[in-house]
Amino acid sequence: MPRVLPRASLPNAEKGGGGRLRRDGGESTTPKDSARAWAEARALIWRHRRSVGIGLMLMLISRAAGFVLPGSSKWLIDEVLTKQNYDLLVPLALASGAATLVQAVTSYALSQVVSVAAQRAIADLREEVQAHLIRLPVRFFDGTKSGVLISRVMNDPEGIRNLVGTGLIQLVGGLLTAAVALGVLFWLNWSLTLGTVAFLAIFAVGMSTAFKRLRPIFRERGRITADVTGRLAETIGGIRLIKVYTAEEREREVFSGGVDKLFRNIAATITGTSATTALSTAVVGIIGVLIMVFGGRAVIGGSMSVGDLVMYVIFIGLVAAPLVSIANIGTQLTEAFAGLDRIRELRDMATEDQEDADRLAIPPLRGDVAFERVWFEYEEGAPVLRDVSFTAPAGTTTALVGSSGSGKSTLISLVMAFARPKEGRILVDGVDLATLKLHDYRKQLGVVLQDNFLFDGTVRDNIAFTRPGATDEDVRTVAQVANVDEFVSRFADGYDTIVGERGVKLSGGQRQRVAIARAILADPRLLILDEATSSLDSESEQLIQEGLQRLRAGRTTFVIAHRLSTITSADQILVLEQGQIVERGTHAELMQLGGRYRDLYNRQFRLEQDRFVNPGEDPVPTTESDARAAAMKSGSRGGRGL
Repeated sequence: MPRVLPRASLPNAEKGGGGRLRRDGGESTTPKDSARAWAEARALIWRHRRSVGIGLMLMLISRAAGFVLPGSSKWLIDEVLTKQNYDLLVPLALASGAATLVQAVTSYALSQVVSVAAQRAIADLREEVQAHLIRLPVRFFDGTKSGVLISRVMNDPEGIRNLVGTGLIQLVGGLLTAAVALGVLFWLNWSLTLGTVAFLAIFAVGMSTAFKRLRPIFRERGRITADVTGRLAETIGGIRLIKVYTAEEREREVFSGGVDKLFRNIAATITGTSATTALSTAVVGIIGVLIMVFGGRAVIGGSMSVGDLVMYVIFIGLVAAPLVSIANIGTQLTEAFAGLDRIRELRDMATEDQEDADRLAIPPLRGDVAFERVWFEYEEGAPVLRDVSFTAPAGTTTALVGSSGSGKSTLISLVMAFARPKEGRILVDGVDLATLKLHDYRKQLGVVLQDNFLFDGTVRDNIAFTRPGATDEDVRTVAQVANVDEFVSRFADGYDTIVGERGVKLSGGQRQRVAIARAILADPRLLILDEATSSLDSESEQLIQEGLQRLRAGRTTFVIAHRLSTITSADQILVLEQGQIVERGTHAELMQLGGRYRDLYNRQFRLEQDRFVNPGEDPVPTTESDARAAAMKSGSRGGRGL
């Protein structure tokens, strides 16, 4: 009796769908997360240090020029207006005008430099995330919505514009401006400034607390956005099914629920941001009251001139304005860190290339494949394959037969290394597949899957996908073998015809034939045909069988076919039921055995003879005896006057 795998034997990496890309967005940020986020931010800034450095230099020039106009107010009032030293009026005006011009030019240059750098950083990060994503194991994609992954690639990198763009530069510039202005305030009236600093400290504590609470909310927003995007992608992809079953209203309600959840999250961040803005406004107002009371008394008492007070008020504005902007900039930086958190979750997952690092490179394969006591399960305690053993010699064809859910597609998935056995091993040319580099191994695979995927490009592009350097002659040759040329020749644009998203402009049979041509062009050592003729009508199937037979010559081929008439020439047929091989042999041997295979074959033969007779009608006669019986039956009916 086959034994059931013990639960403890399951590696964590293989359980369930292989790790869904989800994290509870409401969880607090740990010190370790914060440390890694800051490290990633520093690395990002260092990578774009040239642009950031130029931006900081331009910012310093701009901020320094910005001090000239408010600083000249003291001399304008005390020297020019009060002491009537009119000779200073023109120099003060020229200095202020020149400083303003410098500030305008540097602000423009700053925006150009850092904005372009930010967009370059976003583009680079998107490329890196996409490159990492497509190298993750297939089991990861089985458990994660495509819309969630699209959001990871396209939306999450957006926030880093505030790290290498204007956000960080403005934050640094605002802090420097506030620090210099604060120094001037101490020079003008140190006692009044001490009171100001006390309220600024309260503001700083409030900002720090607000940003810590906002970061998890921004992270949750990214998760919700990804879920909503994923559902919308599913809705658009299944629009025909939705319309057929008039499910538009149900889909609207589901989408509305997601949008409402996103709205509530955004409302929470608006509340937090508004609170920080209100706090900054309150602090500025309190400082203004202090200036009116204590500054006015200082002027009355003679310890400050009117020019000193005006300059003090202006420089208080230079301290307050950056602090108010810090509330907005800090929110943007918090959102950027939340995006980095989500990207880190993805990048922490090991890619197949990383797993391949210590594996063996492989030469061109002969094509010997052997399963040795292989067990596999998707969910713990529910084996899908049970103690499967067989050998497929190089150049032979192995057909897999069985009822739905018997494990045929899972076995093929193991051959393609999309999954790993829980127990047992798979040998390729006598070497354990688990020790071979997947990249080298898959370069020698060719597949025609049950669900054929075509890219939104031309027929030529889709056929040449497995060999981008293929010539037009190569494409036409394999197209003729796969019977693609037969229907492409009727298109006005021929092989330049756009097939549409997922090949929607082609029929099911046409898509199938393009996929077969694509596999032929790959010239693989191992060939996988998963219901390769399932979408073909009888005429097309007959035309393509000869091409498939030539394709299979000299290649190790695995075939899944529900139409058993297409596999009678297979070198061996494996009959699977409930994850076990219950019969094996050639077509003739299995028919003679009179077991499960013969039962399936005879049942299918009877179905193929079915002419889809309507209720109350006689079947169309298929043999002479059937014809005679039908004639007699018809005559007897006529005798009854029917």
